[in-house]
Amino acid sequence: MKIPRALAPLAAALLLGACQRHEPKAFEEVRPVRTVVAGRSEGSVGVGYSGEIVARHESQLGFRTPGKVAVRLVDVGSVVRRGQPLMRLSPEQEALQLSAAGADVDAAKSRAAQARVDLQRTEALLSRQFASRAELDQHRLALEQAEAQLRAAAARRDATANQQGYTVLSADRDGVVTAIMAEAGQVVAAGQPVVTVAAEGEREVAISIPESRVDELRQARSVRVSVWAHPGRSWDGALRELAPASDNLTRTYSARIAIRNPDPSVLRLGMTASVQVPDAEGRSVIRLPLTAIVDKPGLRQVWVVDPKTSRVALRRVTLGTAQDDRVQVLGGLADGETVVSAGVHMLQAGQRVKLPPATTADTAAPRSAAGSAGAAT
Repeated sequence: MKIPRALAPLAAALLLGACQRHEPKAFEEVRPVRTVVAGRSEGSVGVGYSGEIVARHESQLGFRTPGKVAVRLVDVGSVVRRGQPLMRLSPEQEALQLSAAGADVDAAKSRAAQARVDLQRTEALLSRQFASRAELDQHRLALEQAEAQLRAAAARRDATANQQGYTVLSADRDGVVTAIMAEAGQVVAAGQPVVTVAAEGEREVAISIPESRVDELRQARSVRVSVWAHPGRSWDGALRELAPASDNLTRTYSARIAIRNPDPSVLRLGMTASVQVPDAEGRSVIRLPLTAIVDKPGLRQVWVVDPKTSRVALRRVTLGTAQDDRVQVLGGLADGETVVSAGVHMLQAGQRVKLPPATTADTAAPRSAAGSAGAAT
């Protein structure tokens, strides 16, 4: 049928409107991502601690008598030998006390001599019946008392002489002076520490352990010690001492790591040391790469892939300790779930993703000291 010319414009408008109602199909972007399959692993936990090189034996020395420091004979860092004088007190007071003790001994000798003469005189008078037996016993008792007083005075004199020797503070072992707490002219009390001497030989690392790591350190099969001054060297170590209670301020447990076969010329006191525990047994948890975590203020999430639809959804998780490039997942994730490990900031909820062929973590990469996170894809 032939359309009249008057209706031609209307027919064209109808055809154009029909074409405009058929919208083109929207394009859905499928983004390729890298993923890991969450799985629990016992593994081992590699941990490290910073500490300080210290001596195995250290003495804080003090005078055994009070007095005024007359002279200091050593400095911090001085190498000393057993018996070497370190400090001296002013000897005037001890000299006066020794003189007084000697005078007491002389007086006790005179009293004992007088008591002995009185006893002899009384015995002579008794033989001639000019003295009684009671007077003789009284003089014998006086002589015994005088002799006892003489022995006591002599003992006090010897003790005072020893105190005079206490005015010289000597080293009790071979070592190096690490601290001086008194100077010349200062009055010190008996027993007050004035010099610290670190013994030669054994070296240790003093470290602090958080309460969550105490059991791991106890179960560690090997410990390695290194120092910043010698980055290419390390030494074998072993846990020697662990405090039974935590520090009141830091809430950590102090520990001492003994160094086997130390070289004192290399491991100097006070050096910053690093203690590595590569095989402390870790508990069975899920571990994910740090790149899989969507970090927001107060919120930690991961993208979980639906295996049926290949679409992603955010899942809130509870994280534990981060070690190297992995972090422990304590809650919010189940074994066998697929988690996006790279490209997490380019995804949207419900978006489809393209997964590469799956491989396992054991065949894809060697196992790290922090433990495997499961199968990676």
